[in-house]
Amino acid sequence: MFIKDLQKCEQFTARDNTILRELLHPLKENLKLRYSLAYAIVKPGETSRRHKLIHSEVYYILEGEGVMYIDNEFEKVYPNQAIYIPPHSVQYIKNMGSGDLKFLCIVDPAWRPEDEEIV
Repeated sequence: MFIKDLQKCEQFTARDNTILRELLHPLKENLKLRYSLAYAIVKPGETSRRHKLIHSEVYYILEGEGVMYIDNEFEKVYPNQAIYIPPHSVQYIKNMGSGDLKFLCIVDPAWRPEDEEIV
């Protein structure tokens, strides 16, 4: 059995300027998974940097409210919404609330630095 506590995950600032904690990553923990799972925070009034991945990604909003930008589209996002981000799409998210915007990031196959481009 493998269980990982969010509070025991190292917190760091990702290249896209989100605050991240990696929960599951098959290359780092020898797990038989295709995807990686991270917990992300964007502080009030802040925006992640424009970036794109060569693979698809899903955000699942846990807390807060924001605006999700994918290529030429944008939409307000709220808790309990899942957002599909197609491969090669320019994406970023802005926190529009007074508290932290918290969400899960699922990348399949698992995220690797060489698969992401800051634009």
